[in-house]
Amino acid sequence: MTDWTEATAPSAADIEALAREVLAGLPAEFAGPAAQVILRVEDFAGEDVLDELEIDDPLELTGLYDGVPETEKMASQPQHFPDTVWLFRRAILDEWAERGDVALGALVRNVVIHEFAHHFGWSDGDIASIDRWWE
Repeated sequence: MTDWTEATAPSAADIEALAREVLAGLPAEFAGPAAQVILRVEDFAGEDVLDELEIDDPLELTGLYDGVPETEKMASQPQHFPDTVWLFRRAILDEWAERGDVALGALVRNVVIHEFAHHFGWSDGDIASIDRWWE
């Protein structure tokens, strides 16, 4: 039996380290461009973000892509802010604990892939070729 009396919750740095492992394992054609996206880990999304997305419970939002998808970028309309993927630690940990049937690394992988799918404009088929979440 595991001794949980000394266990601590994974930190933002732990979640970021798991996410960076996912990014390092992306297919070569995506790994370089993915490295140009800022990766941020916060405990929760800000109230302004939750209000904009009409989300009442901050535990419902595990990640967010903030930027212009690669499929929509145009040189004639430069973007004035960096593409950013946000991971929300407390929401991820809540889903992990609630599910109880998935490793934390697998859940972080799923969230990271989902958010980068928005950045790259991936289809469900593209996502499935990279992340076989349901298997």
